[in-house]
Amino acid sequence: MTMLAHAPVAAASPAPRPGPPAIRLEGVGRVFGTAGAAVAALDGISLEVGQGEFVCLVGASGCGKSTLLSLIAGLDRPTAGRVELEGGRPALMFQDAALLPWLTVARNVELPMRLRGTGHRERAAEVDRLLRLVHLQGFAERRPHQLSGGMRQRVALARALAQRTDVLLMDEPFAAVDAITRDLLHEDLARIAAESAMSVVFVTHNVREAVRLGDRVLLLTSRPGRVAEEFAVEVPRPRRIDDPAVGALALRIIARLREEIGRHGGG
Repeated sequence: MTMLAHAPVAAASPAPRPGPPAIRLEGVGRVFGTAGAAVAALDGISLEVGQGEFVCLVGASGCGKSTLLSLIAGLDRPTAGRVELEGGRPALMFQDAALLPWLTVARNVELPMRLRGTGHRERAAEVDRLLRLVHLQGFAERRPHQLSGGMRQRVALARALAQRTDVLLMDEPFAAVDAITRDLLHEDLARIAAESAMSVVFVTHNVREAVRLGDRVLLLTSRPGRVAEEFAVEVPRPRRIDDPAVGALALRIIARLREEIGRHGGG
């Protein structure tokens, strides 16, 4: 497998203070079904994500994490409350890279630019820049089936960045890749998010992953999903998954998550 080079590790630094709100939710609820068959997925969610802030959502299966992401993305509408975003439509990344198999890497990445009507020369320059950003220079003419799972996710990240959005929403994007690849993807995502000052909302079942990446970790209750507790991550960056401070905070969050699962009988 091709080895990917990475920049030298920078000196540790605290997380920057987030800017004004890029995402604001006020009393958001979502109910599926009607009358006796109604199921409340979310209830009374109020939160803000600042410009340039990285927020991770964790919770038991079925607690509404992905539903909340869909509401922020505008793919669904809340039953109650309001969702407000500054700027344009957010970019989305999922566990499945969802690349078009008949297109090359370059064509997949440039797709949002083609839809915007960007000229050929500008598209080519931007594709080259984005592939370098995600360490995939030299792979522009490959097709998705010729790439590893981690490489496909790098292409998906480059395509999301090609949307020129200020908000990136990620639903367990690294769950299907091996531990070493995930570690490298964490490094790249943390670096890119910091350099671009994007606001990121990241859904994961992996609490250590949340602590490694996030400025804050929000723990949701079991159904209906509410914000049970918020954890500020004050571990200086850059972080590693095996940092003792990362592990210590992850254990605190896991203990709180077990309380919630025990209280609601979820899993």
